[in-house]
Amino acid sequence: MKVGFIQFNPIFGDIEGNIDTVTKLVEGADADLLVLPELFNTGYLFTSHEEVAELSEETPDGKTTEALSRLARKKNVWIVGGIAERGGENIYNSAVLVGPEGYRATYRKIHLFFEENIWFQPGDREFEVYDIGGCTIGIMICFDWIFPESMRILSLMGADVICHPSNLVLPFCQDAMKTRCLENRAFAVTANRTGTEERGGKSLYYTGKSQITSTRGDVLFQAGEGTEEVGIVEIEVSEARDKEVNEYNNLFGDRRTDFYSTLLKGNK
Repeated sequence: MKVGFIQFNPIFGDIEGNIDTVTKLVEGADADLLVLPELFNTGYLFTSHEEVAELSEETPDGKTTEALSRLARKKNVWIVGGIAERGGENIYNSAVLVGPEGYRATYRKIHLFFEENIWFQPGDREFEVYDIGGCTIGIMICFDWIFPESMRILSLMGADVICHPSNLVLPFCQDAMKTRCLENRAFAVTANRTGTEERGGKSLYYTGKSQITSTRGDVLFQAGEGTEEVGIVEIEVSEARDKEVNEYNNLFGDRRTDFYSTLLKGNK
């Protein structure tokens, strides 16, 4: 199965232009599954609630989801892309999953980072996995990576590949994903953006280096820091279904859940 990412520099507020950029990059790609950055259609550095509301869209009927659905049908590809989602009275930092038959699902980011807590509501749905034919995928968004429970839950649910739309500004994630994949024996596609956004007296620099990581923690492909790139790797999905560490140890079977009760007790 061929999995990959689209890395580029979204222009803030230019939804149609960002969709056009992604469309051109996807049309030139040969893949079964592609992951786009977090908030790829709007940009990230919001300055007001009015701005967030204006740029958010409902799913599956918003222009971005509909455009991605058309593209997925045309290219016979599965796409995961991050958007600002309007859901009733709330706005979420979300990712949509579309495929050859159109819209499939929406994931709402559970762990919000920094000022996202001003603009968005935290996700209100459990993690889910999705059978896309060649494999089972899970979705997490950017800062979800720092909570090991995110990828562990998705892996326990059967995810072979973790789709990870991101807008990374800290230098840790790419290296940390090696451990996340190793400890879960799952593949991960981290799709980061590039560039610098300067708005409202604030500035954010995005680290690029989108990455495809193997079940053994190896980096199968990493993009440049500031390049517009499509990265695609062919993976053997069965590797994610082998949780045997050696003849005596199974990665999930050896979990001593009777000693993990603190995880269920919440914050102190």
